Order: sequence, then structure tokens, then C-alpha cells
Amino acid sequence: MPSFTPTRRTLLKTGTAAAAFATLGPAFLRQAAAQDADLAPYKSAQIDWQQVSGETITVAVIPASYFENLITLAPQFKALTGIDVRFEKIPPAQIRQKSVIDLTSKTGTYATHAADPMYYALYAANKWVEPLDTYLADKSLTDPAWFKLDDIIPAWRSANGIDGKLYGMPYDGEVTIQVYRKDLYDAKGLKPADTLEAYMSNAAALNTPNDRVWGAALRGVAGAGQNMYIYPSIFREFGGDWMKGGKLTVNGPEAEAALAWYVDIMKKYAPTAAANWNWPDIADAFSQGTVASYIDAHSSASVINNPEKSKVIGKVAYARWPKGPSGKRTTSIWNWGFPINSALPEKKRKATWLFIQWAASAETQARTAHKFAGPTKRSGVNRTSVWKDPDYIKLMNGFGENFVEATMGALQDDTDVDWRPRVPQWPAIGDTMATAIQSALSGQASIKAALDDAQRRIEPMMRG
Repeated sequence: MPSFTPTRRTLLKTGTAAAAFATLGPAFLRQAAAQDADLAPYKSAQIDWQQVSGETITVAVIPASYFENLITLAPQFKALTGIDVRFEKIPPAQIRQKSVIDLTSKTGTYATHAADPMYYALYAANKWVEPLDTYLADKSLTDPAWFKLDDIIPAWRSANGIDGKLYGMPYDGEVTIQVYRKDLYDAKGLKPADTLEAYMSNAAALNTPNDRVWGAALRGVAGAGQNMYIYPSIFREFGGDWMKGGKLTVNGPEAEAALAWYVDIMKKYAPTAAANWNWPDIADAFSQGTVASYIDAHSSASVINNPEKSKVIGKVAYARWPKGPSGKRTTSIWNWGFPINSALPEKKRKATWLFIQWAASAETQARTAHKFAGPTKRSGVNRTSVWKDPDYIKLMNGFGENFVEATMGALQDDTDVDWRPRVPQWPAIGDTMATAIQSALSGQASIKAALDDAQRRIEPMMRG
């Protein structure tokens, strides 16, 4: 991280201003003026950004472009606050494990980290992270009129809250939507499915394996964030209730009907290999023209529109989740959020909050998205106001027809904070359910046997 460069205002306050200007010359003046302009939107907040200048914090993130963009802008944060930020890049599976180890050991290695929303129940139950409400309410640390918490997408805030308290500030997020080949649909006179039944029918109509085109694909690989990123939406759309009668329940008629639909579409209309596919595999297959439709994170739109690899640019359109038999649409509501490690000393907690406030602010969200100078543009900004910005809409609609409308419709109307069971035991429950789903998808177990076995395995976890 570069050292702090004094601004023109700083130098003018010293008795050596004239000598400094004579030594540094016009180039420095231009640099100082540019830095002042960069920081001006932040300095309009009625707080002292420099109140813990000199602190150093470590932030763990995953190696993804939306965090790379933030890292690129980190020198601006140093200039604004005097706080040094070290970033450690850790793959998604490992970041969960390493963060839990750090929190349980109370070493405070990571001031904050890219946190999985399903982990907040565990974090809160053990008081490993701080409720952010305290920081939001402290006017010496937060200018509410500037930060505008209500502008942050409500669904992601809800996902990061437990018992009415916010534990992680959303930075980048996603929802699942329907992605389809408009040209193939038009050729058959099809419309994007409004129901799961219609989605199955569309897949059947477009399934021509002899021409190397399959009707649909969904994630099949086992994992709490893989097939258990898709199945819970289907379960809820079939009327499933995770906490039936106050007891965590993963089997029963609704679960069997939901898993039967999942197995049916994967066995009949997806490539055989899809039973072990994650979202990048599906997006790659779709971009090569071998899959007619899929349901997954809206952020995969950037992959299927990669001009260096995709063969379907200009042929893609989007729609919200098809309704289930219950009459509801249920999207997944994922986000990477930033919590504050409770093991930190007070000054480092304040420094961490200032970093979180900066990263989640509307200004930084725009600067890491459509205003970012680099080639990668974010599609998961956390601000409703940015999603309404004409420049951002123009950029996002370049991904294909109805992209912004489908994504915002899902975020506003199809979210269900309990689409997965938000309990402290989630890490083990998610893995157990993922294994059961894959065993049914692969034909290793019947649907009922797979779910009943998962129920038997999960019950002791809930008693522990």
C-alpha cells in the first residue's frame, strides 16, 4: 500500500507551504488536486475519517473480480483515513473454514472477511462478531444521511441479520434467475416459463442431444453452496417448511415432490455430466451453445457474455424463477458481507467499521462497478440507487434482454430470507443435505430414502 500523500490543504496549514510548493512543483499540485477530488464525496460525510489513523487491519476476501476492483481502490481509502488495509485472498471453500478457526481462537487475524450469510447464526450464537447496529447508531463513526443504510438492498440485509440485528454489511450479492436462449425459444414459439411445470415442458421441447443441445441444466455437484444453493428454492416453491412444528424437517411429501422435480429435469433434459457440475460448468456449456436454459446466479451473465469465449452473445434473455405448485417464486439471496471480529481491540474495530462503511457506500459501489476503469464490471452492487442509475442499467442490459428487470424483480418480490434454514448448525446440515441430493440425482438412492437418511443424520445435530 502506498504511503499517505499530503494534500494541498494539508500543506497550506504548515509554515513551509511555499517551500514545499517550490520544491514539488506543478505536477504535485495536479496530483494533490486530483486526490482532493477523489476524496471529496467521502469527505462530505459528517465524520472524522482520520480518527484512528495509523491502524492496520487484514481483510480476507475471495479471489473474484468484484473484490479485485475494491483492492484497486484501496489506496483511496488509505488517503482518506490513514488506515492500512492488507488483503488476503482465500478461495470460497477455504475462507469459511479459516474464518471460523480465526473467530473461535479469538486471534483477531482477520478484522473482517467475506462472510457467507448462512454463517451469521453460528457467529451470533457464539458472539464472535459484533452487531453492526452499534456502529450505525454512533454518529462519531457514521453519518446516516450520507451512508443511507436503507438504500442497501433489503433482502441482503435481511439475510445478514439475526433476531433483528445486522451482523454483516452486504458488499456484493446475487439472486438466481432464469437464463435462456431467446433464439431457440423463438424458433419453437416458446415463452420463458412462468411455472416449474412449464419450465419442464420448455426443456423437453428444446432437448435435442443428437444436435448437442440439451433442454436445461441445474447445479448437481454436492455442496452446501452448490446443489444446496438451488434445491432450497425448489423445496420452498413446493410448499416446504424447514421448521415444521418448530423442528428442522428435511423429508416429507413436499421435500419428496421438490427433489423428484429436480431429479426429473436433470435425468431427462440435462447432460449426464451435469450431475457433477457447478455453476461455471453450466455457464460454459451455455456459452458454447449446448444448453438451452438454466437457473442460477444472475452474475453468471458476465461469463456467458465473455466476447473471447461465448458463442451466444446477442441470443440471451432472462426471466424470474418459475412459480412452484405453492404459487410462489423463491430466489436464493446470496451476498458476501463484511462482519466485525469481536476479538479486535477497540481502535481496530473502529478502523474495520470505517473500511466497511467505505466499501459499502454508494460512492465506492459505483466506483467498483460502472465507473471502474478496468475491464471487469460488477453486476452485484448492493445499492438500489445504483441499480436505478441509467449508466449502470445501460451496462447491465448489455448482458441480454430483460436482465435488469428480471434481477430487480427477483430481489424485490421473490426473496425469502428463510429459503435455507438459518440455524447455527447450518455448515453440517448443508453438507448432509447436499450429499443426500446428489445421491438421488445420481441414482444411488431413491428420493425418499435419500431424504429420510438426511433427516436421521440431521436430528442429532439439532440436539447437540
